[in-house]
Amino acid sequence: MSVVTSVFTLAEPDREAALVPRLAELTERHRRACEPYRRILDAIGAAPAYERVADFPWLPVRMFKTHELRSVPADQVFRVLVSSGTTGAPSRVHLDREAAAAQPRMLAATLRAVLGGRRLPMLIADTRSVVRDPTLSARGAGVLGMMNLGRDHTFVLDEQGRVDTEAVGGFLRRHGGEPFLIFGFTFMVWLHLRGLGADLSQGTLIHSGGWKRLAEQAVGNAEFRRTLAEECGLTRIHNFYGMVEQIGTIFLEGPDGDGLYCPDFATVVVRDPETWEEAPPGTPGLVEVVSTLPTSYPGHVLLTEDLGVVHGVDDGVWPGKRFSVLGRLPRAEARGCSDVYAQAEPGAVVPGGARAAEPGEAVVGGRGGGRV
Repeated sequence: MSVVTSVFTLAEPDREAALVPRLAELTERHRRACEPYRRILDAIGAAPAYERVADFPWLPVRMFKTHELRSVPADQVFRVLVSSGTTGAPSRVHLDREAAAAQPRMLAATLRAVLGGRRLPMLIADTRSVVRDPTLSARGAGVLGMMNLGRDHTFVLDEQGRVDTEAVGGFLRRHGGEPFLIFGFTFMVWLHLRGLGADLSQGTLIHSGGWKRLAEQAVGNAEFRRTLAEECGLTRIHNFYGMVEQIGTIFLEGPDGDGLYCPDFATVVVRDPETWEEAPPGTPGLVEVVSTLPTSYPGHVLLTEDLGVVHGVDDGVWPGKRFSVLGRLPRAEARGCSDVYAQAEPGAVVPGGARAAEPGEAVVGGRGGGRV
């Protein structure tokens, strides 16, 4: 299958030049339309002149758990997405029709780089009930978003969460000899696909999330890829990093598993937790995710509680930053002290998938930041 680099085209200098004016426009748009966001910017003294992506003020991703942040009137909210976190309050993300339409469109453009331009038959390592819940979880939103890219959707699990061998067998009889798409969350892929005893060699696997449970079993990305290749014949495997707070934006693993890449409309900044300055390649820090997609809420520049590292810039199969997520900070305080490194989950040195944890306290802002 040929590689289509539809949204992996911009070298880092060109990306900066394209993102800065758009992010400045979004920052002012949200400042005018979202009163809590305006108060935050006023409190930290954010100036409306920005020269680099790293200069823009950021919000801690946790704020979407504790505050209603939207830049559209309540009667224009088309959909509210709810995160699938298992502890504390979930994040709530407000989308108007424009933002809701942009999400699947840009997700498709990103994945076109590895799936090509046509809809493929789709095998889903989940149960259909996940998309039937009237309160759409992040997991359900992820499955629904991916379903837009496929056809003849077949779920690996039945309504009781058991492997549906008849459905999977029928799917492979229909499509096993041609390219097809497999999607699932990482742990469910590991748990259910290996035991199928099926030839999945024509499939392309897109997966994310669930690395914590695999780390507890001492399974990292290399072992994950090697085992699926040996047991299922799966060699086209792409992890991605994303979150409900920037729905539609994903950072996609390259074909060789050499790290996560940024689509042209997004980037990451890894920040030194002592100084909050951008860390150089090779130096771990806190991951800030940047995207031009959030137009109905101020989620365009978000500081996660995930540790990450940029491996290189414009040196991989696709241009831009190439990075990995090193682990999650469980209930960490992003306080600007180096002991955040000691709080990362042991053994969770794997790229991608980690979700933002719930810190006891978060900071907000750009240079220096301020307490919230």
